[in-house]
Amino acid sequence: MTQSRIRGILTVIGLTAVMWILEFLDVLFGNALDTYGIQPRDINELGDIFLAPFLHFGFQHLIANTLPLLVLGALVAFSGLGRFAAASLIIIIVSGLGVWFISPASSTTLGASGLVFGYFGYLVLRGFVERKTSDIVIMICVLIFYGTMIFGVLPANEGVSWQAHLFGFLGGLLAAYLLPKRQRPAPLTGGYGASGSYGGYGGY
Repeated sequence: MTQSRIRGILTVIGLTAVMWILEFLDVLFGNALDTYGIQPRDINELGDIFLAPFLHFGFQHLIANTLPLLVLGALVAFSGLGRFAAASLIIIIVSGLGVWFISPASSTTLGASGLVFGYFGYLVLRGFVERKTSDIVIMICVLIFYGTMIFGVLPANEGVSWQAHLFGFLGGLLAAYLLPKRQRPAPLTGGYGASGSYGGYGGY
């Protein structure tokens, strides 16, 4: 495993740990951090789209997001730290803006579910874009174990932000499409009778 991949996976673990620390602080200070959720169409609150994914409405909310965030985030990070960071930023922006534009005016949206759905969308489309065995295998496994997530982009339970799910998913698709393909290394060449071979793929 390359250093970039290791750093990417450690970053996922670190981000998840930060979410837990923030939730402990939120409880300690009487849910004061919940005010940093996304307030639709309030221009003064637009910057909160970068904070909201790391905050949650209680530990039950955080627990529900933790495992899929770790699993799907680690699979994205397997492409390398740079690609993980770029994909995460695209997902956060698209998901946050979608919530900001179309969520009900009186709502406040927090949570990592936009990222979770974004990583899901990224991994599914990346298998088609890259057309590499590893990406296709990951895509198939994600569809098998998390395929029912797709229904979360539809309006369903009251109090659940389907807007964050939908636009997070779209952000993941956009990231998979926009980020450049990982280049295959050039074949090695040698003298008489030498044959070329492909080495491992580096992270982005």
